[in-house]
Amino acid sequence: MDWDDLRTFLAIARHGTLSGAARALGVTQPTMGRRLAAMEKRTGARLLQRFPGHYALTPLGEVVLGNAERIEAEALAAERTITGRDVALEGTVRVTTVDTLADRILTPAIAAMQCTHPGITVELAPDTRHLSLSKREADIAVRVTRFEGHEVFARKVGEMAVGIYASKAYLERWNYIGPPKLVMVLDDQMHLPEVKWLCDMYPEATYAIRSNSREVHLAAVRSGIGIAALARFLADDDPDLVRMNRGQPDLTREIWMGVHGDMRHMPRIRAVMDSLTQAIVANKAVLAP
Repeated sequence: MDWDDLRTFLAIARHGTLSGAARALGVTQPTMGRRLAAMEKRTGARLLQRFPGHYALTPLGEVVLGNAERIEAEALAAERTITGRDVALEGTVRVTTVDTLADRILTPAIAAMQCTHPGITVELAPDTRHLSLSKREADIAVRVTRFEGHEVFARKVGEMAVGIYASKAYLERWNYIGPPKLVMVLDDQMHLPEVKWLCDMYPEATYAIRSNSREVHLAAVRSGIGIAALARFLADDDPDLVRMNRGQPDLTREIWMGVHGDMRHMPRIRAVMDSLTQAIVANKAVLAP
């Protein structure tokens, strides 16, 4: 098996479908299918069994999986060592973050950085999932949770203040009679601190709309649908919104920036990290550490 075979095998094993594996490797589903067929023809062995709607490991595939993951780890380590010594202030840097920070904070910072480092292209990927730095799914991650793993170099770059908001029109209509309507996240984000805070404030409330997009939350509150927990830098300047927790402490979320230790001294990585850090610290509603 060559390296492309291993990448094909690992992608399908992890995602369970050709479409999911194709998205992970940046190819089309038919291409992924052809790669799988070619791999099986070259090796003369079947590592993946097709079932309706998904693929699963065969007994041989289960044995091979551990070997393939170790080869992948070594190949990625070699890649990080090579690229980590790249001294050019040009090339592509992939940044992953939550959508709350991507639009309003990081995008303007990237635009400003382009004035001094036009050779750097930034791929900004807002994602609720934690893309892996060690597997080069991203070069830099900006998150509102601490990083885990000894391979990641991480530091706190700020704190995000969160308040509870409703529109003036909604408050007039509700008039504090009966349980309010909440703008809520989906089940996979119900554990977040701001969600628990909002639910504790209004334990009898019902849900008007649910989405994991904070831009959707902001639009929903502006439309008068209900009450939501929003980052203050998103909502404070809107004259039609009322901060419900005024006079009470805000909830704060720590903002952390992480990069794989092998990559953090690369000039283009360093340039992007510095620009993003400055933007977070300078924003008036994101509190510096």
